[in-house]
Amino acid sequence: MRLVIAQCSVDYAGRLTAHLPMATRLIMLKSDGSVLIHSDGGSYKPLNWMTPPCTVRHIEPDAEQAEAGLTELWEVSQTKTGDRLVISIAEVLSDEAYEFGVDPGLVKDGVEAHLQELLAEHIETLGEGFSLVRREYMTAIGPVDILARDDGQKSVAVEIKRRGDIDGVEQLTRYLELMNRDPLLSPVQGVFAAQEIKPQARTLAEDRGIRCVVLDYDALRGMDDAETRLF
Repeated sequence: MRLVIAQCSVDYAGRLTAHLPMATRLIMLKSDGSVLIHSDGGSYKPLNWMTPPCTVRHIEPDAEQAEAGLTELWEVSQTKTGDRLVISIAEVLSDEAYEFGVDPGLVKDGVEAHLQELLAEHIETLGEGFSLVRREYMTAIGPVDILARDDGQKSVAVEIKRRGDIDGVEQLTRYLELMNRDPLLSPVQGVFAAQEIKPQARTLAEDRGIRCVVLDYDALRGMDDAETRLF
């Protein structure tokens, strides 16, 4: 991972446009190809980012840009969508690179682990004709909770959360991008499954072609009888 602290402005052009004026920010360039822009505030979420696969091109500023105080420009291009992130740098305060090695992946808490086990046992919850391939299907960046096949024998990657938020959708998106490069699996569809899915996460997932499924924990455990409910 490369961590750059710089005085910079950032312009994003894609399905929408966004501008971050000149300020001191942290630029993260991760080994998976993603680029994230952080400020010293605003919680843990980046101000702007580009997901892999993407390329970074270094551009010399023209005369007008140099006169305005810029020393270099980075153009980050998303390979699939053509979206662009242009980082205009006035001064680099720190530039460090670190080798993290292989990450063992997230260890699920008890509820998420049990949800994964139950859904694997009742994979037809996702749809008639679904079949389980395996749990914890390993990718280069960590294990997908469940790899399944639909009634047409197409691959389906399932990410399971207790509470589904945007980070979970981003995680599944990264898995799908890697898995769809494998000709033995492609095309791979995504399913984001959780006991509760936040509206923003559902909107992002559906925009990316990922299906959302709300899991009923009691029903999966066989403790909920729909015929005896009042509501």
